[in-house]
Amino acid sequence: MRKWILILTAALFFAICMAGCESGSAESSKNENSAGENSGKESAAPVFDFESRTVTLNSGYEMPAAGLGTYALSDEECYNSVTALLEDGGRLIDTASYYGNEESVGRAIRDSDVPRKEIFVTTKIYPTEFDDPEGAIEACLERLDIGYIDLMLLHHPGDGDVEAYHALEEAVEDGKVHSIGLSNWYVEELEEFLPQVNITPAVVQNEIHPYYQEKDVVPYIQELGIVVNEYSPFGGRGHTAELFEDEVIASIAKAHDVTSAQVILRWNLQRGVVVNPGSSDPEHIRENLDIFDFELTEDEMEKISTLDRGEKHEWY
Repeated sequence: MRKWILILTAALFFAICMAGCESGSAESSKNENSAGENSGKESAAPVFDFESRTVTLNSGYEMPAAGLGTYALSDEECYNSVTALLEDGGRLIDTASYYGNEESVGRAIRDSDVPRKEIFVTTKIYPTEFDDPEGAIEACLERLDIGYIDLMLLHHPGDGDVEAYHALEEAVEDGKVHSIGLSNWYVEELEEFLPQVNITPAVVQNEIHPYYQEKDVVPYIQELGIVVNEYSPFGGRGHTAELFEDEVIASIAKAHDVTSAQVILRWNLQRGVVVNPGSSDPEHIRENLDIFDFELTEDEMEKISTLDRGEKHEWY
C-alpha cells in the first residue's frame, strides 16, 4: 500500500512540475514574441506629423519635413536664402563642408530672431576628410558656430567610411552632434555597412525625383526605422525644366492650383521623404514650404509613379 502511495505522490509531483514548465515556456514564448513585436515597432517606417510638419528620428529628435538645400549657393546667396527661409517659417537647413558655405549658414542663424533650438541644421563630411574625421567634425562645428549640429552625414561612401562613422558616433556621445546618418548609400552599401556600426543612421539622404524614384531603396530604408531625405527633387541640373513641364506633373499642378515644384515636393512627403530643395529665390523658397495645405490623391500618386525611368542625373 505504501508503495502505491509513493508512486501516486511521485506522479502528482511530476504532473505539477510539467504544468509549471509549460506555463514557464508559454510565458517565455510570450516575452520573446513581445520583444519581436517591439523590435518590429522600433523598425517601422517613420511616421510624418503633417500638423507639426515634422518627423521623429530614431535618435528621438524631431526633424522638419521641409526646408532648404544650400548646394551651389555662394556666401551672400546662402546667407540671404537661409534668412528668407527662417523668416517664412522654415526650420530645416542642409549644408556640407564640400559646399563651402557653412559659415554663411551659421551667420544667418545667429543673426535670426529664431531660437537655435527651433532650427535643424544638417551638414556632411566628405570622403577626403575621412582620414581625420574628428578634425573634420570640429571644423564643421567651428565654421557653423551654432553650438551643436543637429544632423551630420557622411557625404558618400569612401575609404575609411566605417571609421569616420565611428567618429560621428563619438560626437553623439559627446553631445556635439545630435543625430547621424549617411548620404548616397543604397541597399547593397547599407547591407555591408550597417553591421559594422553601433548607432543606426537616423537619416539616409539620396537623389530622389519622379524620374528616379528608388522604389526599392526607399521602403528598404524606411523599414529599418531610418528617415529618407531627398536631394535634387526637381531632377538635378539640366533636367528641371523637363520635369516641371512633364504633362503628368503639370496637369496635377493645374488640378490643385499649385506649381509643378509643389506637386513634386508633396509627392515626396506622401512617400515619407523629407524635402529640402535648393533655391536662392525668396519667392521659390516660400513656395517650396507651402506644401501642407493640399493632398495628392491615390490616383495622382500612381500617375507620378509611372514616370520612373531609373534615370540618376547627379554625379554620384
